[in-house]
Amino acid sequence: MNDEFKGKSGKVKVMYVRGDEESKPRGQNPRTGKGGRSDAAGQERDRRPSRPADARGRDRGEERGISRDQGREGSPWRTVSRPPVDDETSQPAHSGISGKSFIDPVQLRRQRQEESRVYGENACHALFQSRPESIVRAWFVQSVTPRFRETLRWLAANRKAYHVVDDEELAKAAGTEHHGGVCFLIKKRTGMPVKTWLAQAEARDCVLALEDIGNPHNLGGIMRSCAHFGARGVLVNDASLLESGAAVRTAEGGAEHVTAISDESFEAGLEAFRRAGYTIVTTSSHKGTPLAEATLPAKMVLVLGQERDGLSESAWQQGDLSVSIGGTGKVESLNVSVATGVLLAEWWRQNR
Repeated sequence: MNDEFKGKSGKVKVMYVRGDEESKPRGQNPRTGKGGRSDAAGQERDRRPSRPADARGRDRGEERGISRDQGREGSPWRTVSRPPVDDETSQPAHSGISGKSFIDPVQLRRQRQEESRVYGENACHALFQSRPESIVRAWFVQSVTPRFRETLRWLAANRKAYHVVDDEELAKAAGTEHHGGVCFLIKKRTGMPVKTWLAQAEARDCVLALEDIGNPHNLGGIMRSCAHFGARGVLVNDASLLESGAAVRTAEGGAEHVTAISDESFEAGLEAFRRAGYTIVTTSSHKGTPLAEATLPAKMVLVLGQERDGLSESAWQQGDLSVSIGGTGKVESLNVSVATGVLLAEWWRQNR
């Protein structure tokens, strides 16, 4: 059976399909004189006694110096059958066709919750000086590496991975284009219990208590003011908020001089400070003692709330002193980070 078609050159090409009869061994090629076998050789081979296939395979293995078991067990070409996997007790070694090692998704989520990305030159310099052991991985653009020579030497000596990449790659690693040429992947700090803070508190101590303030730029501005005016502790419900990349970058290094404090609840934390002798100072844009007339104690907790709703009623009721910042009245209130700077400046002026 045959068929034909024309190729690109226009010549006729013939395709042959071999039938059952043609699939049998063929004799010598009449044109080339090659192939096939002589009748004598064929008759001699036909007269040889036949042996089972396993015997022939065993003999071939023995001729090569390989035992039957070695031939099966040692061969790199053998087929290996995997035992059935018990879904309840076993888990795959890798995830699908990627061939990557299997990672427990629960462990991966926990790891991501424990890590954060910090970027910006001042923020990363301050973090390295304060807690280099928290750095997991680092990325740099070439232009900033001369200013991070000490950091690079430390990372290399301590076998911490770092990468010199272009601006686009660093933006992907940091999650923002405002990375300042450097990004650290770090282990987050956990909040210090109120009891531990009180055990080491100094005679002059101003602690901030932030209720429902989650904007990272406001938090960064607040931490920067805290570092400038000597307020070392911040009571928050979620300590990880102070470790976000945007907050740390906005703080320009101030985040390394502030410690997150936590308790069972925000109100429980305030009550613990009151029992320890701190004055709870609340703030308002409409009522309270004008800041210029108020006497701010050396040990106090300054409570601030979000700009839209202010402090909750429960937090407001815990206040021992309420102060307000006077102004023209042309705007409802100051930005919370700006108000924090004004209040801390007055506390510093009176107690420094």
